[in-house]
Amino acid sequence: MDTTDLLRFLCDAHRRGYAAGGEARTTREADHSTTIVYESGAWRFHDNFFGGEPYGGREVAFLDGRPIWMAVYYGRIDDPASDVDAVYAFLRRALLRAPDDFPVRGPDQFAENGFSYRNVRRGDIDHFSGEETIAQRDRPVYVATYSGGLVDRRAGD
Repeated sequence: MDTTDLLRFLCDAHRRGYAAGGEARTTREADHSTTIVYESGAWRFHDNFFGGEPYGGREVAFLDGRPIWMAVYYGRIDDPASDVDAVYAFLRRALLRAPDDFPVRGPDQFAENGFSYRNVRRGDIDHFSGEETIAQRDRPVYVATYSGGLVDRRAGD
């Protein structure tokens, strides 16, 4: 499996998933979770999460039906006085700007209309962890952690 192909697919999947807002095709599951699926050729992306505030979930990329990459994440509003809808709308705009070399969450930094987003990550697409935060007018309002990487590398051996 070529990492370049994985990165390209993850870029497409993330921009058409949660970050796309109402344009993403979602399914409400019997277990009260929400699932977003994106497919392109032999690739499939599955994002399944619980909650809205706070929230947690996992993403899995499949190639020819085999899981090859995944990420887990958990996030919450840190300030009860925050406008939850405004914070998550800003988060979606930040996620749309994920860098092509690491399309897991958002860019290192992004600011707009009094909000600022920061993503501190360790590792690369093969094995990573990180934390993203949002501040509103320099007041911390949101935090999320994530980790993941390649999975099942020996499958088919």
